[in-house]
Amino acid sequence: MPPQSNLTGALLSLAAFAVYASNDVIVKFLGASYSPFQTIFFSVLFGFPLVLLMLIGDATDGNLIPRHPRSALARAVLTVVCVLCGFYAFSVLPLTEAYPIFFATPILITLIAIPMLGEKVGLHRGLAVAVGLIGVIVVVRPGNAHFGLGHLAAIAAASFGAINSVLVRKIGNSERSVVIMLYPMMANLIVAGAALPFIYVPMPVAHLGLSLAMSVMGFCGGLLAIAAYRRAPAVIVAPMQYSQIIWATIFGALIFDETHDTVTLVGTGIIIASGIYIVLREGTPSVSKNRPVLETRSRIDMGLMPRLSTWLRLFDRRARKAAQDRS
Repeated sequence: MPPQSNLTGALLSLAAFAVYASNDVIVKFLGASYSPFQTIFFSVLFGFPLVLLMLIGDATDGNLIPRHPRSALARAVLTVVCVLCGFYAFSVLPLTEAYPIFFATPILITLIAIPMLGEKVGLHRGLAVAVGLIGVIVVVRPGNAHFGLGHLAAIAAASFGAINSVLVRKIGNSERSVVIMLYPMMANLIVAGAALPFIYVPMPVAHLGLSLAMSVMGFCGGLLAIAAYRRAPAVIVAPMQYSQIIWATIFGALIFDETHDTVTLVGTGIIIASGIYIVLREGTPSVSKNRPVLETRSRIDMGLMPRLSTWLRLFDRRARKAAQDRS
């Protein structure tokens, strides 16, 4: 890739994660007034038309029956738990405490890929994983008075999101993109819809508009990230996710009157350094044959929008088909 293309990819990725961070601000804002089930229901409901428009042009032969039904079920369950925990964590934790825990996802993916993908993790990545986990402990400080359900929910979201990512990496080449895309969204919609009659609180038009904005932001963030990955390699694009901590600090201070302490900043720095090192090591061809972190191509999977890796495969197939039609 030429340097100019790499720079463009990095800038597009920074823009994508700025949009994602803005989306998370809405999650936190609505979480103060509504149950995660209600917020999830409307954000998925408004997001479905956008995803369906994207899928209309998928001419791949097949149907919606998964080729790996057990994996599809497992992914649906993992996604529902992940998004519920993630939304709850955002609603009760300061943004600068929630993000560092979510940043541990690449570290967990590296660990989980060992038994699930047969990934070989050498001394360098092994030490990076250990250091990253120490960073998580520094941030959450178990046993400290400030440790609570929000921290546990964030850890659960990062853990289930990591398992989900590795599972997609395992079955992604043989499962239709439309199946990987739609089943988690459908699971979130069904579960949240089933809970809605018991927890529903009337929403003013402005808050419904924010739910719609969440869906639009998730979609636009995905398009920006896809554009970034088309212009620059993953080792350049992926680390840009850590820019979200800058937005978290700004938004947290301006909108939610949040403050941060030195210990959290130190732990965040440790986690980010570990994650970047893992990404760089995976980018070395002789180190990883599976590249589970780089192939995830996304932040933690909330199941509100399709995964970036699946979007990219779908768009690549369209490009190949268009090229074939022209030839």
